[in-house]
Amino acid sequence: MGAIDISNLSKRSGVPASTLRYYEEKKLIKSIGRSGLKRLFDTYVFEQLDFIALGQRAGFSLEDIQAMLTTKGEYEVNRDKLQEKAQEIGQHVKQLTAIQRCLEHAAKCSAERHSECPKFQKLLRVAGKDQARKKNKSSNQ
Repeated sequence: MGAIDISNLSKRSGVPASTLRYYEEKKLIKSIGRSGLKRLFDTYVFEQLDFIALGQRAGFSLEDIQAMLTTKGEYEVNRDKLQEKAQEIGQHVKQLTAIQRCLEHAAKCSAERHSECPKFQKLLRVAGKDQARKKNKSSNQ
């Protein structure tokens, strides 16, 4: 394994140096020393950064991601959390697909006004219920 300084790591990974420092502060990655004023990282940090990016794209918080990383930079994936997140994403995909279909229908609908289109009215009701659910969820936290 080799070492890479923070500026080269930033260039090669596309992750800003400020974000790398933040990840180190949050114990998502760990420097192995310094070369002058620059932090040095072991090259396995690239895999860690890829894991962090995957976790973020999947909707995991940085705290959840950090909990899956070991001190040696490896990761231990919590299969239950993955299954839970996969189900959550699947539900979201279903909702988005339904919205997409309703919007496509509304765009092509032959009804003179959208207020006369049952499918568009259904979309409005679903959107209203989702908005109310989100508001109630945030006010309960």
